[in-house]
Amino acid sequence: MLVGDSGVGKTCLLVRFKDGAFLAGSFISTVGIDFRNKVLNVDGVKVKLQFWDTAGQERVRRGTHSYYYRDAHALLLLYDVANKASFDNIQAWLTEIHEYAQQDVVLMLLGNKADSTQDRVVKREDGEKLAKEYGVPFMETSAKSGLNVDLAFTAIAKELKHRSMKLPNEPKFKLHDYVKKEVRGTGCCKS
Repeated sequence: MLVGDSGVGKTCLLVRFKDGAFLAGSFISTVGIDFRNKVLNVDGVKVKLQFWDTAGQERVRRGTHSYYYRDAHALLLLYDVANKASFDNIQAWLTEIHEYAQQDVVLMLLGNKADSTQDRVVKREDGEKLAKEYGVPFMETSAKSGLNVDLAFTAIAKELKHRSMKLPNEPKFKLHDYVKKEVRGTGCCKS
């Protein structure tokens, strides 16, 4: 499930991943929840993912997400690097997630719109610090440029596949380590 404030790019990120396209210009905000499916080949195993793209508006969120959180196996929590309020609201989102989601839900924090270099107000280091504080993997993404989009969804799919098919002698898949190894950051000097 993709969650975060309205306008952080949840739908654009999902469309970029599913269809390889960027939704340029303005479009209608998601109302309620939208579902999309994609089959991925993860380490030789076909994994069918169903994505739930949620509305970010507070009036829509209140009370409805608790129902959806219960069934979610993974959550991608997004903020917009060019919108400080969306970053400041991450703690409220995490509180809601911890209250309603399954205890073992796979959770990843994404700083989206990393291509917005001129408009950036949230440093990558701030996202990394917050993610570390809550013990969740973090990466910056951009639906526009495609930065780390496939990686974010693939990492989640790998974790879910590993959890459902773990063999007794197989080493545990470590989502944090995988993300750190694979992430293509914007670099220290491009923030």
